[in-house]
Amino acid sequence: MSQRVPVLVHTPVHSLVAGPLTYLSEQALPAGTLVRVPLGKRELLGVVWDAPTDPAAAPFDPDKLRSLAGTLDGIALLTPAWRQLVTFAASYYQRSLGEVALAALPPQLRDLNTLQLARRLKKHAKPVKESEEVKPHDDDSGALAINCALTAEQTGAIARFDAEAGPFLLFGATGSGKTEVYLHSVQQLLARDPTAQAMVMVPEINLTPQLEARFMARFGPRYGENAVVSLHSGMTPAQRLKSWLAAHSGVARIVLGTRMAVFASLPNLKLIIVDEEHDPSYKQQEGARYSARDLAVYRGRLEGAKVLLGSATPSLESWHHSRPLAEGGRYVRLEMPSRVGANAALPLVRRVDMNHQPKKSVFAPPLLKAIEERIARGEQSMVFLNRRGYAPVLHCADCDWKSECPHCSAFRVFHKIDRTLRCHHCGFTERVPRACPACGNPDIAPLGRGTERLEEHLAELLANVRRPNSVSEQWPEGEPVRIARIDADTTKLKGELESQLARVHSGEVDVLVGTQMIAKGHDFRRITLVAAINPDNALFSSDFRAPERLFSLLMQAAGRAGRDADISGQSEMWIQTFHPAHPLFEALKRHDYPAFAADQLKERAQAAMPPFSFQALVRAEARTQEVAQGFLTVASAAAVGMVDAEHLLAHITLYPAVPMSMQRVANIERAQMLIESPSRAALQRFLTAWQSVLHSTRLVPEGRGLIRWAVDVDPLAI
Repeated sequence: MSQRVPVLVHTPVHSLVAGPLTYLSEQALPAGTLVRVPLGKRELLGVVWDAPTDPAAAPFDPDKLRSLAGTLDGIALLTPAWRQLVTFAASYYQRSLGEVALAALPPQLRDLNTLQLARRLKKHAKPVKESEEVKPHDDDSGALAINCALTAEQTGAIARFDAEAGPFLLFGATGSGKTEVYLHSVQQLLARDPTAQAMVMVPEINLTPQLEARFMARFGPRYGENAVVSLHSGMTPAQRLKSWLAAHSGVARIVLGTRMAVFASLPNLKLIIVDEEHDPSYKQQEGARYSARDLAVYRGRLEGAKVLLGSATPSLESWHHSRPLAEGGRYVRLEMPSRVGANAALPLVRRVDMNHQPKKSVFAPPLLKAIEERIARGEQSMVFLNRRGYAPVLHCADCDWKSECPHCSAFRVFHKIDRTLRCHHCGFTERVPRACPACGNPDIAPLGRGTERLEEHLAELLANVRRPNSVSEQWPEGEPVRIARIDADTTKLKGELESQLARVHSGEVDVLVGTQMIAKGHDFRRITLVAAINPDNALFSSDFRAPERLFSLLMQAAGRAGRDADISGQSEMWIQTFHPAHPLFEALKRHDYPAFAADQLKERAQAAMPPFSFQALVRAEARTQEVAQGFLTVASAAAVGMVDAEHLLAHITLYPAVPMSMQRVANIERAQMLIESPSRAALQRFLTAWQSVLHSTRLVPEGRGLIRWAVDVDPLAI
């Protein structure tokens, strides 16, 4: 007799198909089984879910039910804990269950047929059986050999981590050895529990190769090459499937990855580490807009795994949560304020007042002299500008034409290397015109600077400087200065980033120019000077999080200097600014994150901003701004008609619909509405009740022409 089976498929929340669909199966299938199901004319990957569909809520004709297309035999069930994680994420972030669950699975599972999958599983290494578990050697003393001596601060942090329950916030200065704490914690776990698994998350793909190398060097010789796997979107579909299967089967003991790794299926998860936990990259900005950092904390509590968040500049939310328990703190704060090494020191921060420098100078003369001195000593410098391309705008002085994108509310960036104007939002690219398209003036010029132009200008300024001669040590007789640029444009090709980083590490590069790609996480041993060229833009931004991001980015960039204890005493961070007395730079000069955080939290408390309130954004996209805003306005007005609306709205503030800061992208108009509440629970109850209103509003005249809408809970950009 055929059985009814609830199955999740990938459907966005605005499609009205938010829960499981009912299919027929010849046999009862347990929840967590991966299956293939027909939907329309397509065959999709699905997951058998826990709760059956409710016939009273969704009537159906049994004769019209379709049968499963097949099951993915050979893959273990997705665990109840994993399904609970997906259920929580979908509920909290106001997404459909299927959208979250299916997005968390490797995409190749959707494409392989049963025979192809069977072949992949045959090639895949079998999980370690209990009788085959690796036992510690007699000389291990219950743990692997320590690869390097721990400092007193590292030892103290690890001791508290072992003794207390957590979650933990590891507040460690750049260069204090946080990675060694991660390695040691994983090392102790694996030695103590022969089946345990650990997850280590980093914010960006470009940070995974060096972390993987360190973990493989520590654990590969003992546990095998499959013990450490990576999971991130930069991998090929086949690589992602292989890593996912290794983690899901328990073969992989350590999973390294970006935000997507938080949904990895690890049946024996005992430890979660989130490195650089402050980084906004942990917040997914498309589709299901979840925070991987926050889900990591929830998953640790759900599965009984310890959670360690690490950063030199923690997010203000995490810093607030790590205040003393008597004041309502939820995290245990572990502090490592000192750098590793007897003579190690944080870089001296120098502020250059650009009001007193020659007009239109890109590099202040004192900074240029300091870079030349580093070259003379055989040391490296890093120049940081968070804007790629040659210039952000191409401009005509006669008619004031600018290189606007015809499809977006943005300018196309001038890239000199291929003579193109490129929109960094929609990708629209054209060759640079020979003359102004508006008035025909042939004299059009770049306005502003990006890393490409900065690299070119620096090469001109250092044209007469020579590297130290390796034989005579008379640097004027050496080779020309070598300048390298690392940004999204120079690292498009596979392996290019690793190749360029290798050149920097080997000392082949004298001056490194780049965006935030080089400003965090990298362990450059020869860099003794870091310069921030134009950091003022964020000082007076309308985004209340802008100062937090700027301070974090500058402090992380400063941390790239002087990481070798032997030369850290002469390391410096130069900041070129027109506002040298700004409190942010004062705190940065003292490397005083606690003082900066205290000031920022005081301001946010006075303004009732997060973490002292809770926010959500509802975004609407349409062909016209009127339709996008009209949809939000009608939905807002209809909220008063919801069940229990009077009680809910007493704790909710609904702001008017406004255009987004980037109003148009790829010819799609975008609007947003902010919802705020002092209570997280009240905000969640309102958003859940409001879902039906948003769906029904799409059907009224004001909603016609709407392309899509989405809810963003705990947004990072407003």
